[in-house]
Amino acid sequence: MAEDGSGARAAAPRAAAERGRMLVSCPDRPGIVAAVSAFLFAQGANIVEADQHSTDPRGGSFFMRVEFDLPDLAARRADLAGAFAPVAARFSMDWRLAPALPRRRLAIFVSRESHCLVELLWRWRAGELPADIAMVVSNHPDLRATVEPFGIPFHHVPVAADARPAAEARQLALLDGAADVVVLARYMQILSPAFVDRHPGRIINIHHSFLPAFAGSDPYRQAHQRGVKIIGATAHYVTAELDAGPIIEQDVQRVSHRDDTDSLRRIGRQIERVVLARAVTWHLEDRVLVHGNRTVVFR
Repeated sequence: MAEDGSGARAAAPRAAAERGRMLVSCPDRPGIVAAVSAFLFAQGANIVEADQHSTDPRGGSFFMRVEFDLPDLAARRADLAGAFAPVAARFSMDWRLAPALPRRRLAIFVSRESHCLVELLWRWRAGELPADIAMVVSNHPDLRATVEPFGIPFHHVPVAADARPAAEARQLALLDGAADVVVLARYMQILSPAFVDRHPGRIINIHHSFLPAFAGSDPYRQAHQRGVKIIGATAHYVTAELDAGPIIEQDVQRVSHRDDTDSLRRIGRQIERVVLARAVTWHLEDRVLVHGNRTVVFR
């Protein structure tokens, strides 16, 4: 009998509703993996993916990400958290239980350049970005025509040098209750510490250099003046210190003395769009654990 696919479509939301992730960090010692696995087994969960990393098996830090399926996960989430608390206390764990649903909501901040924005929009429309794009916010109106055909709200919020607090207040009002993650897709504006503090660990930026090299403005010109042979891009979490937050993803491409600044920018755009999309996807899939100013990324 031919299958029309309706069963598969119906099964997908059910599967997502049963999918959960447990993220653990704690001092390394024997028994952590066994304790987490035994707990999930006792709850009736089926582990579908597990990753772990130790900075040093003798006195280091241990990190673990477990993805599992559990019927009625949403209804049982609070009970699971309570039941796991004694296990977490025994191993001095920092931990988080993250269900795959509901999907998180993205707010994408842009300026005039479209390449990183378009990459995210394409992936979202293709079903490759596990989130809902709640809005696009820009300090210029240029990209409205790019965004609105996707059916996504576009908000133009000018950011004048003498009116930055008012602009940020409007942006925060737009985000309030409407977005879970902020993505700076070549936004080219520095967010205030107060703005960053409102969204700790939930703002992702793309910087157009291989940090820590060439932080700050116009890194491609800096790179050309230095005569580099490799250029790159860096996606990182935003902190109060400019371009210094925990790094999620980086990539590079070789260049030569024949490449001028415009050529470096053109090559760099391809790196930027892919690096940012990877970082956002890994964040949405709960694959990133922050440890001080570093990250462990289970890809």
